[in-house]
Amino acid sequence: MKLRVLGVLSMLAIFIVIGVSSIILASASRELTQEVQINRVAALNRFAQVAYDAALDNDSTQLQREMDGYSALYGEGILVRLQQGTLRSGGLGEDRADVQDALSKASLNLSDTTIPALQPFGTDSKVIAKSFGTGSQVLGEAVLEVDLNAARQKLRDRWLVVGLAAFALGALLILAAERVTGWVLRPVHRLNAAVMELEATGRTSQLPEDGPPELRQLSRSFSAMAQTVSESMDSQRQLIADTSHELRNPVGALRLRIDLLQLELQTGAEKAAAAGVVAELERVEQILEGVLKLASAEHKAFEGSARGTGGPAPAALELIDPFPVLHGEVERAGPAALRTGASLILDAPPDPPAQLACNADELAHMMGELLTNAVKYAPGAHIEVAIRSGAGTVAIKVSDDGPGLSADERASSTTRFWRAPQHKHIRGNGLGMTIVDRLAEANGARLVLEERSPHGLVASIVFPSPAGGEATHG
Repeated sequence: MKLRVLGVLSMLAIFIVIGVSSIILASASRELTQEVQINRVAALNRFAQVAYDAALDNDSTQLQREMDGYSALYGEGILVRLQQGTLRSGGLGEDRADVQDALSKASLNLSDTTIPALQPFGTDSKVIAKSFGTGSQVLGEAVLEVDLNAARQKLRDRWLVVGLAAFALGALLILAAERVTGWVLRPVHRLNAAVMELEATGRTSQLPEDGPPELRQLSRSFSAMAQTVSESMDSQRQLIADTSHELRNPVGALRLRIDLLQLELQTGAEKAAAAGVVAELERVEQILEGVLKLASAEHKAFEGSARGTGGPAPAALELIDPFPVLHGEVERAGPAALRTGASLILDAPPDPPAQLACNADELAHMMGELLTNAVKYAPGAHIEVAIRSGAGTVAIKVSDDGPGLSADERASSTTRFWRAPQHKHIRGNGLGMTIVDRLAEANGARLVLEERSPHGLVASIVFPSPAGGEATHG
């Protein structure tokens, strides 16, 4: 944006400089042309008067002497045609076409003393002519050759001065445009960065008030709005967490009363009805537990984003070897996998051991959710857990050869309470992948879901390699 605005202002500055320079140069050309014309017409009038006197006295000695003196001094030729003969000086002769044309016009009493506007380059000269005589009779013609080289040199010197001044003015205007553009756009860039920060983290820092008055007011308004949005989001997260926590007590009491009631039931139908109520209560408890976990995960994710942890893991996290955490979670998920007929395999640890900047408990939580999903939604599948390192990343992968998810389903899987249509009959709350995604973000990582060939799902938690860490390849 800055380049576009600066480009427009620079072009405007260049057009202004060119316009002003053209006006100045045109004025200089007219001034020098007028100066030359006044001087040469005055000289021509002087020679016409002397020639008139010579024609009356029939003595051209004085005229010839003055013509020779002028030509020697200024290097310009003069030709005077009298009835008794033609006088010449400075090498100007009647053989030139422009001289013949000037003489023809002057013989008709048509004076030609106009000099065209000077141009800085060229070598041609100009002749001016004037007739002299009485009111009713032309006694002769005087022609003066005007050498324009000296005037052209003056004009070129002025062009050089104006050109240097124009260059300096243009550079100054462009520099001023750059400063003004930066002054105007700096608050815009800060505002854009603040919007992106607010979108990513839910909060933003106070914007400095600088730039034009309108942008200062916009910065104040945005800061107030961002603070309101941040407080509202914090209040919503806290409300969800508090509500979920407070609901656990009455749900627990209700569960106890139903358990006591079951002891008093006699018929099978009554016991079946009570079992259905217990199942629904368990579902409510599962949802409340998931909401609490999600609220905690989102809070940690927003804290991590507020510290600027969109890429590398937070510096406050210690480096850990993820393999022991994976080993513990695989062992914990083993009985559930055995009940569903799934095989759960943990690849050998990499050598040298991988290092991650991650909270060990949160990594265990993420792995537990991924393994639970794999066992629950891919019964009888072959489930593999591995650590894979690449260029600048360390990924923990949980892959299975179950039915998998489509591209649209993978894109929607981290949405709160989302369940795949084919899994509606399986118990769950649709929060597992959302929790993993938020916890991964809180630890500077990201959750990546990919299709496994020929079928199945690969869930990867991709961490950036710690600074100075070695990449291992599995």
